[in-house]
Amino acid sequence: MINYANGKNFQKNLKIPSKSPVKPKSFSHGNRGMAFENDINETNDYYRNQGLCLVTKRPTPINVVSVDYSSGPIITNAYFEKQSTTDYNGVYNGRYLDFEAKSTKKKTSFPLANISKHQIEHLKQVIKHKGIAFFIIEFSELDEVYFLDAQYVINFYENGDRKSIPYNTIKDVGKRIKKAFIPRLDYLPIIQEITEKS
Repeated sequence: MINYANGKNFQKNLKIPSKSPVKPKSFSHGNRGMAFENDINETNDYYRNQGLCLVTKRPTPINVVSVDYSSGPIITNAYFEKQSTTDYNGVYNGRYLDFEAKSTKKKTSFPLANISKHQIEHLKQVIKHKGIAFFIIEFSELDEVYFLDAQYVINFYENGDRKSIPYNTIKDVGKRIKKAFIPRLDYLPIIQEITEKS
């Protein structure tokens, strides 16, 4: 018999409880939307760190009504002060950039219901003042991302004939943004192309 230093006996054939299998985390479509936003944020961070351009995410304007401090500050009541405009804005080579990032689960079209009227009005003003306005649209089920000129989306939105932009149209009219490691969604070459033409 073998004794351990603590005086307990060694027990042969001791059963070790088996670990229950780890369930993989569910990857909801909401998480996909967040992953898409994170990809854009990481790309913008890369651009800024490399000194290529400056693009930031607009904060959502909220008014905090009450906060619970019992277990750390937690906002318990708040409301939106006003409607936000678009997701991102910035500057590249002296040109103002403004864009909205949208993700859809649909495979055959991008629903226009995902765009607000005030966003359309805002982007129209950006274009009027010679800014570069666009959409970055993700088809999450297809794992594809496209750059689409805002003027094209505005025309489609205001035409009123359809409630969505067909995927094939976006594929033909837009520009595919290929996913990479660094930067994750490299849309800047498309912006460079636009600025060289204008």
